[in-house]
Amino acid sequence: MCGFGGYFGSIRDAEALLTHMVAAIAHRGPDEQGKFVAPDAGLGHARLSVIGIGDGQQPMSDEAGNLTIAFNGEIFNYIELREGLIAKGRHFRTSSDTEVILQLYEEMGEDCLSLLNGDFALAIWDNRQRRMVLARDRMGVRPLFYTSKDGVLYFASEIKALLKVPGVSAEIDPIALDQIFTLWAPIAPRTAFRNIQELEPASVMIATQGQVTVRRYWHLDYPHRDEPSKITNEDHAAEELQALLTDAVRLRMRADVPVGSYLSGGLDSSLVSALAAGMTPRRLETFSVTFDSAEHDESAFQTEMASALGTRHHAIECGARDIASVFPEVIRFAERPIIRTAPAPLYKLSALVRQAGLKVVLTGEGADEVFAGYDVFKEARVRRFCGRQPTSRMRPQLFRRLYPYLPGLQQQSVEYLAAFFGTSNAALDDPLFSHRPRFKTTAAAKIFFSGDLRATLKGYDAAEELTSRLPEAFSLWHPLHQAQYLETRFLLPGYILSSQGDRMAMAHGIEGRFPFLDHRVVEFAARLPPEMKLKGLMEKHILRKVARHHLPAAIGKRTKQPYRAPEARSFVGAEELDYVRDCLGEASITAGGLFNAKAVAKLHEKCRMETATGFRDNAAFVGILSTQLWQKNFAGQAVGAARAA
Repeated sequence: MCGFGGYFGSIRDAEALLTHMVAAIAHRGPDEQGKFVAPDAGLGHARLSVIGIGDGQQPMSDEAGNLTIAFNGEIFNYIELREGLIAKGRHFRTSSDTEVILQLYEEMGEDCLSLLNGDFALAIWDNRQRRMVLARDRMGVRPLFYTSKDGVLYFASEIKALLKVPGVSAEIDPIALDQIFTLWAPIAPRTAFRNIQELEPASVMIATQGQVTVRRYWHLDYPHRDEPSKITNEDHAAEELQALLTDAVRLRMRADVPVGSYLSGGLDSSLVSALAAGMTPRRLETFSVTFDSAEHDESAFQTEMASALGTRHHAIECGARDIASVFPEVIRFAERPIIRTAPAPLYKLSALVRQAGLKVVLTGEGADEVFAGYDVFKEARVRRFCGRQPTSRMRPQLFRRLYPYLPGLQQQSVEYLAAFFGTSNAALDDPLFSHRPRFKTTAAAKIFFSGDLRATLKGYDAAEELTSRLPEAFSLWHPLHQAQYLETRFLLPGYILSSQGDRMAMAHGIEGRFPFLDHRVVEFAARLPPEMKLKGLMEKHILRKVARHHLPAAIGKRTKQPYRAPEARSFVGAEELDYVRDCLGEASITAGGLFNAKAVAKLHEKCRMETATGFRDNAAFVGILSTQLWQKNFAGQAVGAARAA
């Protein structure tokens, strides 16, 4: 796990630029740094040593000096790939997975990407063909950003490095901001920064003199909804899943340093930890976040699971004030406004891992997307059920069963529930049917946008753009698979794996590994019939069949409790921090130009008075505060609403 930056084209002071770019992302690779400069190309690297500690320095060139790579991530099947290359007569100078990529590329060119089982972003300078090749892993675990300036292509693991390029400045992209306040994240390749793009997951970019092409080398696909499933025996399917998941964990235990595991107390991380505990020669170390608020805390389940596995368990308590204290740093590392505080506890958790002396942790992220664990999937099923009898007074009561952890919802009338979830007026053939309530509720926070920003965005519809990005086969999939695609293709890489994942872990030089996102597991799950994933209103049914052999019953049978953290109340009250008052003050809001100062003042006061606040107010408060922090961190000062891109 590392960070890198580089360029393709003719520039001055290449060594100095690479030094500045690498320094900006040194937190991603605190162990060592390296640079490579050639005519019209350069690569810089900050290394976190995990595999091939003694001989895996980067940038790495082949023996002939024709190919040079800078690489961020891990190739988990590198041993098998290496053995295959040796059988073909190839010789290796190092024990690293980095050299495996180089030699595979020499054999196959960019087609080698289809053989890699890993989380990665990479840049290969191909001196023979005078081209720069950039690529990113299938699921979008590792980030890669790029921009062009004066005919030169610049790229880096984080945008901070690109801001070191002379003439590249930080300016908010209003379209991206609208997408964040609707969809929770920008739609790649767009980022929060105007004129800075993100290479999309499962994509390869090839830059030659005068031409840049981007193509996808892998696609997430599902079977036709009317096509009989080839997977009919549930027990056999569970056995195959058990084997795939076990092997995914086995591969991700490969490292020249100890590997730990996050343990939330839920099904996913508990199963990963249980599998890992049986594979480590030493006592597995597990890590958890606890909360002082009962509605967020899962410490009882964490303790039970750690005890059952006999792990060396570490926990860090995260209170509301803890969230407020680290939030500016969270935004600096996330490099975008966010509407949830959930990344903050994970920022603190990765610091705990670093303090414990580890560099690598397994995590259960991805299971909810791949095996239909989120409430949004169940909610969509109930909404369709209600939509078939829109006058029913019984059916809307099912929504209370979906959200037992939201006491306010339990008190609402049937009429309110039907109206809130849109059961009477929803178009069942809407491609975004499953996510419309979430998008509508989130977008309500845009009421706080300034008049200038509203004018800039006039006529723009983030949901419409999302619809335009759906594959042609989308309409042929089962409704559950459509909903899964929306989560997996957009929100997972756009928010979960970035703002909550890579960016919070790498802030402290910690590499997260995701067994559920092994592409073999993802592809197998996509082929499963919907009822094996969501059976009635029981989420992750097939995964539970696997888990019952590994977990205590209290853990394996738990209903999904979404990971959440205290939100607006974290920032207000008697101990309100100065930066909160400054960022939300009238002068700062007015100077920023993105929000209505009077409306923000009323929202701030409402939260201070502890008036009941719902999702809209919490999302608006966090979104506004994070946007103001973004401007302070990256633009250097509050800036006005920009023109639409």
